[in-house]
Amino acid sequence: MWCINCSIETNEKMCPVCGKATAEDIPIEIYWCKDCNIPVIQSINQTDKGICPICGGKTKYLTTDLRPVFPEERLLLEVLLDKVPNTFADKSVWCVNNRYYIDGKSVSIPSGVFQTANTDVIRRKIEKNKNKLSYENFNKYIDKFIKANKDRLNELKEEAFRFVRKTASKFDEERIVISFSGGKDSTVTSDVVVKALSNPSIVHIFGDTTLEFPATVQYAERFRSEHPQSIFLFAKNEDQNFMDVCEDIGPPARMMRWCCSMFKTGPITRVINSLYRNQQILTFYGIRKSESVNRSKYNRVEDDAESLKIQQQTVASPIFFWHDIDIWLYLFAENVDFNEAYRLGYDRVGCWCCPNNNQRAQFLSRIYMPEVSKQWHEFLLDFAKKIGKEDAEVYVDTGKWKARQGGNGLVAAGDVKIKFTNCTTEDHAKIYSLVRPYSDELIGMLVPLGRIVPELGNKLLKEVIVLDVRTNVPILSIQPFSQDGYEHSVKIRTMNVKDHDAMQRMVGYQIRKYNACRKCLKCESICRAGAINISGDEYQIDPDKCVHCRMCMTAKYLDGGCTMDKYLRTK
Repeated sequence: MWCINCSIETNEKMCPVCGKATAEDIPIEIYWCKDCNIPVIQSINQTDKGICPICGGKTKYLTTDLRPVFPEERLLLEVLLDKVPNTFADKSVWCVNNRYYIDGKSVSIPSGVFQTANTDVIRRKIEKNKNKLSYENFNKYIDKFIKANKDRLNELKEEAFRFVRKTASKFDEERIVISFSGGKDSTVTSDVVVKALSNPSIVHIFGDTTLEFPATVQYAERFRSEHPQSIFLFAKNEDQNFMDVCEDIGPPARMMRWCCSMFKTGPITRVINSLYRNQQILTFYGIRKSESVNRSKYNRVEDDAESLKIQQQTVASPIFFWHDIDIWLYLFAENVDFNEAYRLGYDRVGCWCCPNNNQRAQFLSRIYMPEVSKQWHEFLLDFAKKIGKEDAEVYVDTGKWKARQGGNGLVAAGDVKIKFTNCTTEDHAKIYSLVRPYSDELIGMLVPLGRIVPELGNKLLKEVIVLDVRTNVPILSIQPFSQDGYEHSVKIRTMNVKDHDAMQRMVGYQIRKYNACRKCLKCESICRAGAINISGDEYQIDPDKCVHCRMCMTAKYLDGGCTMDKYLRTK
């Protein structure tokens, strides 16, 4: 539960600080004033519900959320409905999902239209008529919308500002960061935080996934130039190419979005490590509860290790309880610049090829990004054929590729299988197969288990000993293994431990990483101490920084001890 008055979370129905009733969230309803021709936001427990704040006339219930339709998207709607361009130029047009409201009257666009429509024809019609667009009537309705909902805006601002100040008070000013995606939510979050703290120089980190809409990159550049006092940093994976990784382990899917770690969270972690080393920071995110089922399960302030993608940060969400229409109310009323992609009809802006994108988003990309959309479609067809799909076009066009799980049909799938045999001459020893030669990199990957002491091993056998960091007692013996049937392998023996199987399980996780690592950077994000560095072709753990917490080799934080196990596991 949440106390709006005190900006604190509590399990009680009454706030322990102020004594007022708490609420997890206060749902809103959107009403329509036919006289003012605008939506009015009202709380479900509002006493004067159903009355327009401007004209005093009666309003009618419309929906639970809404977003504005800009003239650019309005033209697209006219084309889809086979109307003369500018037919709705004097109308107040709004939308939620695929349902449009034109002067309060509902018009639904079937999702099948977005899959079958001829986007080449639509693109030509838009190009022909886009110069005729006018914002005159649109701006008139937006001005009324702001006026009618000024009380709602003031409540949102007041509560969000209190939340930001209270949360930030526990951190030094220089350890506060804003995560900036270029979307409307992070834009509002940035504006709220900067104003609440009266600090225009807060660090902003923009994760450039290399898969952003062109408008998003342009907006990020524009934002940086318009906020010269802000420390605005770009986080980008310069080592990996998205399409090359797709060729290797397959495209990301809904349940296997390896791209997030590799191209966003990982690079952002590196920027944070370069700035703060192992200091704990506060990051303000633009996460909202109403965005998805998964996000509704988040906490407004999150510092639990299992929930955080980057262990070095505490995450706070000032706009957690806001709805789409609240976001737009704030942007319009506060005159905040925003990503131009929203004018085209995108309701969310992230990676243009994200498997979470719906048919409508893909449809828009085929119109406004035809070349890359065509290339992506061709890649997906080739991939479907490569993994043995008989009807590749159906598999791709119906979106079934988004639901794929594991590495079925991929050569790379073999890398995550831990292959070993028990040694016949020594107890508690296993011989693990490697996909590449034994090296110091493999030895270094066992640093979290203890202190590496090569000098204690048998030099003739090239043995390396690992000591328990607390007792200095040997717990592992590592040595390269060469025998018929083993091209590359290593023998690892556990000793002086209570649970040999548990220790070998963690060893197996590191063997898997050695064989299957694709530099997804997940391990770097998990390490609070900043001890893990995956650069060039090597996975390195700094023994001087490692605190031996073993989070990087625990299934609780890494399923299978390595994220590649999730992406490449086969039935």
